Amino acid sequence: MGSETRSAAPPISCLLLPFLLPLLLFTPSAAQPNISDGVRCRADSVYPCQAYAFYRASLAVPLSADLASVGDLFGTSRSLIARATNLTVAQSVLPLRQDQPLLVPISCGCDRDRNRSYYPAAYQIVSGNTFYLVSTVEYANLTAFPAVELVNPTLVPTDLAIGDIATFPIFCQCLPNNTTAVNLTASLGLVSYVLQPSDTYASVASNFGIDSETLTAINGPFNGTYSVVFVPLLQIPPPLIRTSVVSEAPASPPTSPTPVVERNENKGVIAGLAAALAVVGVLCALLLLLLAWCQRRWNRKGEAVGKNGRQNSLERSGKGEGEGRFGSLSSADDKLIADLSEWLDKYKVFDVATLREATAGFDRSRLIQGSVYKGTIDGEVFAVKKMKWNAYDELKILQKVNHSNLVKLEGFCIDAKEGTTYLVYEYVENGSLDTWLHSPAGGSGDRRLDWRSRLRIALDVANGLQYIHEHTWPRVVHKDIKSSNVLLDASFHAKIANFGLARTGHNAVTTHIVGTQGYVAPEYLADGFVSIKMDVFAFGVVLLELVTGRSAFDERTGEALWSKAERLLFRPVTISKEETEALLLEWMDTALVQQSCPVDSVMSVIQVARACLNRDPAKRPSMVEATYLLSKADEHFSEYSGDGLSVVSGSDVAAR
Repeated sequence: MGSETRSAAPPISCLLLPFLLPLLLFTPSAAQPNISDGVRCRADSVYPCQAYAFYRASLAVPLSADLASVGDLFGTSRSLIARATNLTVAQSVLPLRQDQPLLVPISCGCDRDRNRSYYPAAYQIVSGNTFYLVSTVEYANLTAFPAVELVNPTLVPTDLAIGDIATFPIFCQCLPNNTTAVNLTASLGLVSYVLQPSDTYASVASNFGIDSETLTAINGPFNGTYSVVFVPLLQIPPPLIRTSVVSEAPASPPTSPTPVVERNENKGVIAGLAAALAVVGVLCALLLLLLAWCQRRWNRKGEAVGKNGRQNSLERSGKGEGEGRFGSLSSADDKLIADLSEWLDKYKVFDVATLREATAGFDRSRLIQGSVYKGTIDGEVFAVKKMKWNAYDELKILQKVNHSNLVKLEGFCIDAKEGTTYLVYEYVENGSLDTWLHSPAGGSGDRRLDWRSRLRIALDVANGLQYIHEHTWPRVVHKDIKSSNVLLDASFHAKIANFGLARTGHNAVTTHIVGTQGYVAPEYLADGFVSIKMDVFAFGVVLLELVTGRSAFDERTGEALWSKAERLLFRPVTISKEETEALLLEWMDTALVQQSCPVDSVMSVIQVARACLNRDPAKRPSMVEATYLLSKADEHFSEYSGDGLSVVSGSDVAAR
């Protein structure tokens, strides 16, 4: 009992913090960083605009270990940061150095409701996070916690839940319309720069190749260490980054300085005061780091106790509501259950016997597709996915997503005896999109999806992808978007399924190439480059399937649908309207040809598909842009009659 009490007690250094902190805070020369609730929008600026954040990598921050991690932190791509920072492809995949300067391109906007100018960086809360720590450590003072509280009114700063998505407003500003007034005619945008202890306006101006008067005109008087100033960018990269790259070579020993006669007696006093300020600043920084370390340590202990408690409870439990039964477990099984224990409170844990009974012993008559079976538990229908010990990655991603256009995970089960994991999903009644598009029966009977339904399906898939790309952190790359992984519910709304290949984080390189023929992006196939743009490419293929009714890959000719469309449908030369309509009729699904589909609407979808299938991933649209363009196609169809699923067959059946 005594040892338990000692292990739970905080370190002595942490107990002394309340006594040390007032001494430092009330030291007369202690300099405090400028705390701001945000940057006001300028009345004479146009938003949004291109801006940049000057970011220094830190080896103490895992989220800045490499360029891909920094890209995830700011919600941008590694290639864009590398281009702005003048890094080669080879340099862009290397680990970052301590304090390595990076120029991060951002889009600066104005929040009119709050009159604040910022770039919204989405961040998922993890154990030990506070608004203050993330602002000062992860984002290196490019924002401040009062501003974070302002733009996250629904989050309680003192009660942040792990998994919460918070917006961290990166301070930025747009150039004024009258750039000649402050000599900004040649500027490429404004850089958000955090003043360091050794900085002055003169040194910052020199590092960026401008004059200090311009800095003063934009920012006003010098505002103190760790405040954000906006610096005009005249060239990419700025001299400061060019100098940093050159200075990687070892420096020569310094020469002895020439003695200078001091004429101003006050300079000695000023130098002493500056030294005192520097010492106090270092002490404050060390104190904050110690406080952060203590908090993270206590949080980890709490998590460990919680996990161990849940695991022990799980291992002791018998068959019951929401509980699992694992019997005798090996050390490997213990580790797996410990890994999954963090989700025991979020999902229902089924026992093996219940799932066997629900699926009639996983009978082939209950097989839906692949290793997914239809099962009924307490009168409710589920889809049960049977898999080996590789469920952790899929569960890790599924627990952080929740969207109407993603198939919902209801629970899971571990069969330690057979080394099998079962994932239990909601049952989606109308099966996969590829069955409706490509099977001879067209899904059920002789029914076909009409154009309204196909447009709605395209928008549903676009919304689902937009969610995992833009509203999760780190971003989720699905990696296996295809028509067979798009499921249709009773109302023929689409849901994205099968996150078995999905990964968090993007702009990574892998040598293990996986995917389905006809959907794999060229850069992934050639170089193993993983990014959200590979999902955009696959989505373009799905759009082609919706329009043409053809399979993504022709087994007979060995040619992918997108490659054939690139040769024959995406013609670079301008053709007449009549020729366009004739070409569309040649490519369109025969079921659509029988209907009166507006040419403008179909052509709009073809243009979106063409943009998504660009061989250069940097030129593909984001899913935000693709969703917007598809909504325009839907507007073209707004005057067309029929809101539900029309059925072209011998009968007049229609599902509404």
